Amino acid sequence: MNNRRVVVTGLGVVSSVGIGREDFWKAVLQGRSGISRVSSFDTGEFRCHYAGEITNFHPEEFIDKRKVRYFGRTSQLAVAAASLALEDANLPLKNIRQKRTGVIMGTTMGEKPQEESIDEWVKKGPDRISRIKILQSSANNIPANISIHFKINGPNFLVPTACAAGNYAIGYGYDLIRKGDLDCAIVGGSDAFSKLVFSGFHRIYAMSPEKCRPFDKNRKGMMVGEGAAILVLEPLDAVLKRDSVIYAEIAGYGLSCDAYHMTASQVDGIEKAIRKALKDADIKKEEVDYINAHGTGTQGNDKNECAAIKKVFSENYKAVPISSIKSMLGHPMGAASAIEALTCCLVVKDNIIPPTINFETADPICDIDCVPNKSRVKRVNIALNNGFAFGGNNSCLVIKKFH
Repeated sequence: MNNRRVVVTGLGVVSSVGIGREDFWKAVLQGRSGISRVSSFDTGEFRCHYAGEITNFHPEEFIDKRKVRYFGRTSQLAVAAASLALEDANLPLKNIRQKRTGVIMGTTMGEKPQEESIDEWVKKGPDRISRIKILQSSANNIPANISIHFKINGPNFLVPTACAAGNYAIGYGYDLIRKGDLDCAIVGGSDAFSKLVFSGFHRIYAMSPEKCRPFDKNRKGMMVGEGAAILVLEPLDAVLKRDSVIYAEIAGYGLSCDAYHMTASQVDGIEKAIRKALKDADIKKEEVDYINAHGTGTQGNDKNECAAIKKVFSENYKAVPISSIKSMLGHPMGAASAIEALTCCLVVKDNIIPPTINFETADPICDIDCVPNKSRVKRVNIALNNGFAFGGNNSCLVIKKFH
C-alpha cells in the first residue's frame, strides 16, 4: 500500500474574492481584486490602509449560531472551508467519522483570540480577559474544531510553518494516504486577518500602499490577507467505487529550509524545493505546464523566486506560464499555499490559467511569462505550487491532471 495514487475529490475555499469553489474560481479568472480598505481596525497610524479582508463571511451559515462564539475566526474560516469541501466531495459523513480520516491544517498566526486577549490584557488588565477567548486561543483548535464539528475520530495535526504551511499540510496528508495510514485526509490552511501581522509587515516596510504587483518592475510590496482552503484527499481505488468528481492528482512534493535566513527565502533553497518535488513526482522539468508562484510582490522574494526558476528550467524558463494570485487576494498567510494548491487543481481540470493582475512594467530581473492581467486558456497537465515562508521554509507541490 506504499504507492497508492492520491486524488483530490473536494475543494472548499473562503477568500476575499469569493466563498466557495465556483465563486472563487470565477473571480480569479476574471482578475477581480479582493483588496479593500481595512475595516476591522483604524489604520490611521499606518502608512498603508488596504488589505485582503473577507467582508461577506457569515460563520453561522456553516456553524450552529449557538456554538459560533466558541470558535475563533481562524477556526470559523477553516470549518466553513471544510464544510464546502466535504459537500463538494460528495463524501457521506459516515465515511469520514472513523479513525482512518485525518485532519491536517497549516497556519501562520494560529487563532485570532490570542491576539485579542493580549490586546485586552494591555488595555484592561489580566482579569478582564474573556474566558471564552482563552478557550479559543490555542492554535491547535484549528484542526481540532474541524474534527469536533464533523465528529471525526482520526488523528489531527497542526502545521505551523507559516506561509508555506498549506503545502506542508497537503504533503503530509498525501504521504499518510499513499502509505496506507489514512483513507481520507482533510488538509489545507487557515488564517484570520491580523492587526499584529499588518503592523509587523508595515514595520519592516514590506507592504504596498494600495496594490500588489508581483514581478512588476515598480512593485512596492505585499498586501496582508486572510482566508482558508481545504482539499479532500482520497486514494484512487476508493473514489472509483462511488460517484465523485476527481479534480486532480497529488503527484509529489519537495521541502527545503534556508535556516540561515529569516526574512526571505533564498535562491538555493527555493531551487532545492522545486527539484525535490520534481524528483518525488518522477516528473521531468520539460513536463511542467504551469507554476503558481509564491509571488508576494516584494522586491526580494520575487527576484529570488524568478532566479531559482531560471536555474531549474534553464533556457526554457520563459516557456512556462507563472502567475501569482496574491495580486488579487493579498497574502493570506498560512492559507496562502492551500488556496494556491486549490487553484492549481482547478487549472489542471479546466485548462485555464489565472492572471497576475496589476502588471504594468516589465522587470528585466523577473523576465518570466507572468500571464499579465488576463487569464489564459492552455492545456495544463502538470502544475507546480510554490510556497515559501519566513525562516526559510520552502515548499513545492506537484499537482497533475487525473487520467
